[in-house]
Amino acid sequence: MTTAIATLASDPFAGRRVGSAGGAAARAWLVDQLAAISADVRTEEFPVRAVPQVYETPTVTWGDRHGAVELVFGRQVAIHTASADTVHPRRGALAVAGKQDPAGRWLVVPAEMSLFDAYRDTRGAAGLLVRRPVDAEGWQFTMLAGPDPGPLPVLTLDPDTHHGVLAAAAAGDGWLDGTTPLRRDDVTGTNIHARLRQPASGGVELLLTAHYDGVGDHPGLRLPGASDNATGVAVVLEAARILASGLADGVGLSIALLDGEEVGALGSAHHAAQLHAAGVSPLVINVDGAGRLDGAAAVEAGGPAQRLLALLDQAGRHTGVPLTAGPVASDNRRYGGAGFAAVGIGAGMGGYHSPADTPDQVDPATLAAVVRLVLATAHLAATAPATLSSPIGDKR
Repeated sequence: MTTAIATLASDPFAGRRVGSAGGAAARAWLVDQLAAISADVRTEEFPVRAVPQVYETPTVTWGDRHGAVELVFGRQVAIHTASADTVHPRRGALAVAGKQDPAGRWLVVPAEMSLFDAYRDTRGAAGLLVRRPVDAEGWQFTMLAGPDPGPLPVLTLDPDTHHGVLAAAAAGDGWLDGTTPLRRDDVTGTNIHARLRQPASGGVELLLTAHYDGVGDHPGLRLPGASDNATGVAVVLEAARILASGLADGVGLSIALLDGEEVGALGSAHHAAQLHAAGVSPLVINVDGAGRLDGAAAVEAGGPAQRLLALLDQAGRHTGVPLTAGPVASDNRRYGGAGFAAVGIGAGMGGYHSPADTPDQVDPATLAAVVRLVLATAHLAATAPATLSSPIGDKR
């Protein structure tokens, strides 16, 4: 599993953004891995609209009476997904959004003000500056899913820079000069599907899923995507390898390695619609993040998942993996929303969507624990009674 993660997070795969050359390279490697365990593999394409892509390193400088500083992309400054595309520098004085004349100025949005509220008075403004938190390594996170682009450039500033810029604006001092080179590409996403075992008539059908796409590299900035979600893919690959020859007769097993999760879980939405049209009802186990177990793995259930949730609870007891009800905002929600029994498992995402999401931050013991949890759930699905109860999320 650690080898798979290191491979998926390596330079040739370039962050695995949907529709990118790095994503295609990752897909080809994954198809080979599944074929090596004698799976029947196919791919399925689907359209993806308006994927944000930073195509040049933004240049942003701000200053006041004391001097000027060029901001570091990815740490002190980044481009908001709602930003307009501006490759030519815009220079303007600083002002506080909602309090000062916006014309020709970069408007600093106070932390307590939403971007929606900031747009109430932006007549003739040069752009907007909003606060964004950073991770423990000092990196801002990258998002692909978000609002449609607005009419103005929008930059995000780390808390310290935002504080200084806001203070300068309130004092009637300071200026900013910046670019927001952000285009939106219409691309093609591609899911990978693999069948390892056919179910018996009326038998249990298991579907193991994980998304292989990431947010992709920026110019001069690597975003490896190790925990999110090379770890989930590695767990599913390892579980598939073991279960291919070690699952009870009559239990069906298929794999979906999904694209487009980072742009709104579009790959799983596409697949769920296909399953619904085909009239099949698998038990879906989705793994999104298995980087570092912190106390307990988060579990989120959707659709008619009572029995699957109980199986997972029993598997946790067998394997010694503590489980707790918690949000797993990933592909499992698309399957659950389409009416399938689905659970999402999450066990840590260090360096979320940043250069800090590297393979060395992944805990091998967490990988082993999560794959054992998935294996135990799969085996119990074939042997456990049809009706089980689960205390996961029980507040009593």
